[in-house]
Amino acid sequence: MKVVCITGCLGFMGSHFTRACLKKGWMVWGVDKKTYAAHLDLLPEFGNNKNFRFLEADIVELDHIYDVDYFFNFAAETHVDNSIMDSARFTRTNIVGVENLLELIRGKRNYEMPTLFQISTDEVYGDIINGRHKETDPLKPSNPYSASKAAADMLILGWHRTHNIPFNIVRPTNNYGICQYPEKLIPKAIKYLTLGKKIPLHGDGSYVRNWLHAEDTASAILQIVEKGEKNKIYNVSGNYEDSNIKVISKVLNIYFGKNVSPEQYIQFNYVRMGEDIRYSLDDSAIRSLGWTNSKIFDDELVKIVEYYKNKFLW
Repeated sequence: MKVVCITGCLGFMGSHFTRACLKKGWMVWGVDKKTYAAHLDLLPEFGNNKNFRFLEADIVELDHIYDVDYFFNFAAETHVDNSIMDSARFTRTNIVGVENLLELIRGKRNYEMPTLFQISTDEVYGDIINGRHKETDPLKPSNPYSASKAAADMLILGWHRTHNIPFNIVRPTNNYGICQYPEKLIPKAIKYLTLGKKIPLHGDGSYVRNWLHAEDTASAILQIVEKGEKNKIYNVSGNYEDSNIKVISKVLNIYFGKNVSPEQYIQFNYVRMGEDIRYSLDDSAIRSLGWTNSKIFDDELVKIVEYYKNKFLW
């Protein structure tokens, strides 16, 4: 049995991972600040498990960590548009928060230091028109959000070199799935349709993203725990690549139960400064460990549309 800490345990990706760890019978210490994107309705589910303990806390202000085997940091400000409007929150949580975690881990004796798993993002590499980014590629973030995540990655590498803190950095592609906050593309589209409003889409909708289900992200991290190499960075790709407008077109067809013209439901005059054209990752390192993504995008999209049609999220 492993004893782990999961920060951001009530967030989208963190909650999927928390559920996966509890399913394995691990002892889970969940930490969450309960921001606007937290799913408070998950607390009864997790709390009913005798292996779960919860602490409401901000990782910037956390002043103690229990003796755990692994420390998984999902806590983060993640929405690019928000970072463009107000970067201070991103700097505080994504950079200062990670520095605080590193210092808390450093305070442990060497043999008691947990392995820090930093949940990073493919966006730290910036965009790539052709080909795929490798873990050894330079970081060229395009916006305040990805810059703050890249800075956190650099802090971890520096603390490892100086203080020998054990780590793994995981860089997944765009996550999707049930319980994602409706500021993200897929749930936002369904919310706008429910309200009878046009869906705001960046530019002409041609920007390409690679989609990875949150449950596949969770299984990838678990595979790294079981078979991965410590002190290494791992890319994780969903291997489903599509333009934003094609994804929205699929959402529309599922929502209405027939093929519809996307143009009448989309507002195209929304421009995001510093927009990345395309993300793509080479994740051969984690696939060499025997991991593969199991979720099929089109099948999962049907479940997601039905979920959000029947459960309005503010």
